[in-house]
Amino acid sequence: MVDISAQMVKELRDKSGAAMMDCKKALVEASGDSEKAFEILRQKGVATANKKSSRTASEGLVVGQIAKDGKTGALIEVNCETDFVARNEEFVQLTKDLAEVALSTKSASVDALNKQAIKSTTVSEHVTATIAKTGENIIIRRAALEDLSGKEGVIGIYVHALGGKMGALVTIEADKKIDAEKGAALGRDIAMHIVSAKPQYVSKNDIPADTIENERRIEAGKQDLQDKKPEMREKIVQGRIDKIFAERCLNEQQFVKDPTQTVSKHLAQSGTDLGAKLEVKSFSLFILGETQADSNGTGDE
Repeated sequence: MVDISAQMVKELRDKSGAAMMDCKKALVEASGDSEKAFEILRQKGVATANKKSSRTASEGLVVGQIAKDGKTGALIEVNCETDFVARNEEFVQLTKDLAEVALSTKSASVDALNKQAIKSTTVSEHVTATIAKTGENIIIRRAALEDLSGKEGVIGIYVHALGGKMGALVTIEADKKIDAEKGAALGRDIAMHIVSAKPQYVSKNDIPADTIENERRIEAGKQDLQDKKPEMREKIVQGRIDKIFAERCLNEQQFVKDPTQTVSKHLAQSGTDLGAKLEVKSFSLFILGETQADSNGTGDE
């Protein structure tokens, strides 16, 4: 029998949200394989379907900025060691300066941003100098860029007002020029929805086939379906799959400002008001300290 350590149990509990004893039993059943144990917990219905993996203890800020024409936006996460430094005026100014550089240079990655010029030096060296002043390690953890690439539409932005811990950018394309002020307001509303509802994909078409198959396998393995006839089981599984991904896809989520309609319907209605066809092409969502790599929702995912 594989030795199941307390740390293994804790990590699975952080990832799944299940009780410690359930996690230990699942790890024993899975011979210590954490991923397999997570699937077992999912099948038993004691793990949350889209529970995020464990989170780091990082402090810092999520900061974003949009170009004046509303056609490009940058979002960055900068980490430090303590909340005290995260609220420090020098650190806050640093994050704003970095977001401005990311936007002006269209840097879509940390590596690209670190090489850019800022205040007669490079971003990397500027961050190092700030580390010396604050006495804490500071890291540009991630960066994202949303760009309309010459097309009509708007980039929406929303950073949560409570401490800058969450932020989102969203690219909304239009088939013709739209009112800039109304477009910006719509973009902000959709970005705010993304921060609130935390979708993983724009639409079902963006979900990888292996992800769908994995969910199908988990649902089909749940105990409450084992005595069902194959055709009935398949129908129930498909219904559950549809529900799971409707909750994870931006277009099918209930719009936070009007739960009587989905995001896609709100966009269609807004498009009618603006005299254009609107479509969300991609989005970027950063939650401070999140360890999963799938925090961006794009049409290519």
